[in-house]
Amino acid sequence: TWWRTDPARPSNLYQVTTLRDAVIAGHTLNIFHNHAERVRMANIAQLVNVLQAMILTRGEEMIVTPTYHVFDLFQAHQGATLIPTRVQTPDYQSEDVSLPAISAAASRGQDGVLRLSLVNLDPGRAANVAAQIHGYTVAGASARMITADAMDAHPDFGAADLLAPQALEGIQISPGQVGLTIPAKSVVMVELRS
Repeated sequence: TWWRTDPARPSNLYQVTTLRDAVIAGHTLNIFHNHAERVRMANIAQLVNVLQAMILTRGEEMIVTPTYHVFDLFQAHQGATLIPTRVQTPDYQSEDVSLPAISAAASRGQDGVLRLSLVNLDPGRAANVAAQIHGYTVAGASARMITADAMDAHPDFGAADLLAPQALEGIQISPGQVGLTIPAKSVVMVELRS
């Protein structure tokens, strides 16, 4: 992303990233993952202090960004086997743009764990997810999420990281299905164990 910045900033390439950037990163990574037959490798070009960077510095201080947290969660898809997903979801509409509200990708790691990455693009509505699981018996599940009260929430130097991943509770397991509610404007990584 490249947002209009405050003219007082030293460079228009320096951005303090927000939850909005995390949602965009998660959605983009889900798209890349679901097209793994064509997208063999994708890298973030800016690592420190430039656009949607992973790290921001100020003098001797350093913080990780919401984008960093998304990449940290999604690294579980790296080297894993893509599991095809089909998503049925209402649309999220903003002005004249309409998109599916939920973005999803799934993989099975070499450790046998099935992972489902979910992004709720809708900033105003939580989503109830009922994932139909075929050919895999789920015995346990856990999830971590990135979300905040406001879409423009961001980390700040010298303060607790409001966007650090936290546990998502309330996962329900039944034969062939996993149910959970993902908050509005969130990025979630679910781990399903047999």
